[in-house]
Amino acid sequence: MTYDRYGSDPLVGFTKRPVLAAAPVVAAERDLVLEHAATGFVGAIVRIESTSVELEDRAGKIRAFPLGAGFLVDGARVTLGPPVRKAASTGRSASGSIRVADVAARVALPSRIYVEGRHDAELVEKVWGHDLRVEGVVVEYLEGVDDLVSLVAEFGPAKSRRLGVLVDHLVPGSKESRIADAVARGPHGSHVLVVGHPYIDVWQAVKPQRLGLREWPVIPRGIEWKHGICAALGWPHAEQADIARAWQRILGQVNSYNDLEPALLGRVEQLIDFVTDPA
Repeated sequence: MTYDRYGSDPLVGFTKRPVLAAAPVVAAERDLVLEHAATGFVGAIVRIESTSVELEDRAGKIRAFPLGAGFLVDGARVTLGPPVRKAASTGRSASGSIRVADVAARVALPSRIYVEGRHDAELVEKVWGHDLRVEGVVVEYLEGVDDLVSLVAEFGPAKSRRLGVLVDHLVPGSKESRIADAVARGPHGSHVLVVGHPYIDVWQAVKPQRLGLREWPVIPRGIEWKHGICAALGWPHAEQADIARAWQRILGQVNSYNDLEPALLGRVEQLIDFVTDPA
């Protein structure tokens, strides 16, 4: 008997496995609920990048995953693709105004709007950016308003060169209100408009319902407000990068003027009207 060191043919009785059909491609879009098959993480899309998405589960935990295969929607395999680009629309802009299509930004007017705080400026840009570019209004952010009187003098407002200023926490008796009064009494007062919202920080101008809250948490005096908010909501807050991510998370819930409180909406519209008034 001859010994066959390799045994019998290994392909005898082999049945070729069926090739799985390619998973359908689903475009990434906010609030789409996905399960990441490899980890079992289930969450809704809260942020979309060029090559990845961030999912948030019911407990508020956020994890990032790359676009591509490996996701489930209602138990079915899908390949997560990039978001579908929407065709340009001549409907409403984020501010509620009529969107002007295919119009290049105007040459900047000599008038300006100053906005206290980077987050405030980002919010104004997201909601009113289209309107401002059509009107040719430049928005610049201020780190604070302590030196506003000298900044106004340096700008040199005039009838054809107006200045609007948006200030945080502009309430009676506050430091901000005293500074605004000093500007109004100054030599350029008739060509400067200082307005503000009543909130401690512009975060509060975003309707809390957009974050799944009934109302914004009340933070005790002595606790830095943004850190206190993040702590109350169970968000990381040890480093400034955590605060930056928290703001991006909040800003991501703002899609139009409907997501903002009227106390901010009215003030921004007032500033735009003031600096674009030809009179």
